[in-house]
Amino acid sequence: MLDPRIYRAALLPVVLALIVCAFSLSDRPRPIGTTLQPDAFSDQSRERAMADLASLAAAYPARRPGDSGDAALGARLASMFRSMGSYQVSTPSFDGETADGKRRLTTVIARQAGQPGPGLVIVAHRDALARGSRAELSGTAVMLELARIVQGAQLHRTVTFVSTSGGSGGLAGARDLVHRLNGPADAVIVLGDVGGKTVRRPFVPAWSTGDGVGNLQLRRTVEAAVRAEAGTNPGGSRATSQWARLAFPVTVSEQGPLVAADIPATLLSAGGERPPSADDPVVASQMQAFGRSTLRALTALDNGPDLEGPGSNHSLVTLRKVLPVWAVRLLVAALLLSPLLVTVDGFARVRRRHEAVTPWLWWLVALAAPLVVAMLFAWLLGLTGLLPATPPEPVAAGTIAFDGVAKVGVGAIALVAVLGWLLLRPALLRRAGVQARFAGDGAGAALLVAWCGLAILLWLINPYAAALMVPGAHLLLAVVSPEVRLRRALAVGLVALSALPFVLVDVSIAGQLGLSPLHFAWFCLLLVAGGVVGPISWVVYSLLAACLLAALLVALRGRPAAAEPEDTVITMRGPLSYAGPGSLGGTESALRR
Repeated sequence: MLDPRIYRAALLPVVLALIVCAFSLSDRPRPIGTTLQPDAFSDQSRERAMADLASLAAAYPARRPGDSGDAALGARLASMFRSMGSYQVSTPSFDGETADGKRRLTTVIARQAGQPGPGLVIVAHRDALARGSRAELSGTAVMLELARIVQGAQLHRTVTFVSTSGGSGGLAGARDLVHRLNGPADAVIVLGDVGGKTVRRPFVPAWSTGDGVGNLQLRRTVEAAVRAEAGTNPGGSRATSQWARLAFPVTVSEQGPLVAADIPATLLSAGGERPPSADDPVVASQMQAFGRSTLRALTALDNGPDLEGPGSNHSLVTLRKVLPVWAVRLLVAALLLSPLLVTVDGFARVRRRHEAVTPWLWWLVALAAPLVVAMLFAWLLGLTGLLPATPPEPVAAGTIAFDGVAKVGVGAIALVAVLGWLLLRPALLRRAGVQARFAGDGAGAALLVAWCGLAILLWLINPYAAALMVPGAHLLLAVVSPEVRLRRALAVGLVALSALPFVLVDVSIAGQLGLSPLHFAWFCLLLVAGGVVGPISWVVYSLLAACLLAALLVALRGRPAAAEPEDTVITMRGPLSYAGPGSLGGTESALRR
């Protein structure tokens, strides 16, 4: 099945792809700068912001999304914006999914009077899951002070201030805001925890909940403002972390839905994208530093040119250079070409020997079916409200407790998976007409065809996710090829290496979001139940798991040793001692010539 000549020849395009990628690297867009100093956010502004924070936190200590405290705080903020005299204030309400289920939420929108469109937008959520949570309210206090500073100012662009609810879990306010912005937004800066003592870098993450990452020039502009005003490095994400987020785009902060809608947006938060703890103390000097940073970025965006590029992009930033997504797609395609051609050749060889392949493809489908059915059942539980809460966006660790009701739901999902294995899988195997044991050259060809087919599908959708299948596409050739004799331990190790990229991505995302293994499993289940991960993803990754399990079965069973050649009587000798016709002279037929 494995033709080394085809394999080696198909590796040549990888060198060309690497050369193309090297020449495709470009400089990052320059941050938009300004010579104006944000002196307006002075010590007096810091004191006002701290006073607002203390007053609002004391008056509304309990403000879970949609409850009376949250609604009262929204009305208070609307009144404060109206008292400034320069803003047109609206308070639209909507039904949104939160950490407490579906709730009636209110958004407070304050737009400069007489100005068209949203222009520049400052967003901060006001709700919190725990009482107090002063650090989580610090973004709202800074936003109020910024509104006082820029009111009546002769700015070139419209400035809109938005107070959302639901940001503590479910991102319902940000999802609704996508439809509330009248006209295209030039840039959106989401203020998170800007005053908490706990610091986590990067301060300016711009991950998406849909696809890609936020506008790079906007991020660099806000990062430059943080360097200038806070006097610290805002941090950044390594290429490996970027790759993980681009392969599986998730975030628990409010810029996510905006970036997914192709709106230039980024988060500014001292605690990164993770929410602060309820008892995290607030540092006044830090609030001032981040307030000045926001004002500096706002001034630069107002006086500078339009942002370069779309609201979201799929490029990878490495070594201070930008690798475009088309180059990544080309490189991944080159890496998949060699195993793909060998698979096609091996499939043709197996079919010439009249060995069945299609039934073994159905064997893999039968193996994946119980997992798909369990995911479908989890989605139905979320749709019917039988799970505690299933927001349509990712939620931070501990947002939705894994309590009694949740444990019952997880138990029911596990039971459905077991029943699918015991009942559905055997029925599908009987219909496919194959035995339960996955063995033979036809089975190996089916495994490679399925793996390469899924890799091509992912490549068309998301090249970063397809890249995770590249090691397996190469290593599984050796595991299933009859020409290659591997020790059992080595074969199992190759299967483990095939699954390793997916494990590393999971570990990377869990580490960035602060999720323990148990919380990460619950996090993934909520993604399925809330519809964040759709049916296509269920099928694709269930088939991937089935392929890995099938490869593990092949590796564990090993291959029978080659049969010893039987002793035979030599009747024809080789060239040095030839005893056949013509050994003593020409044959009669040759002599007649």
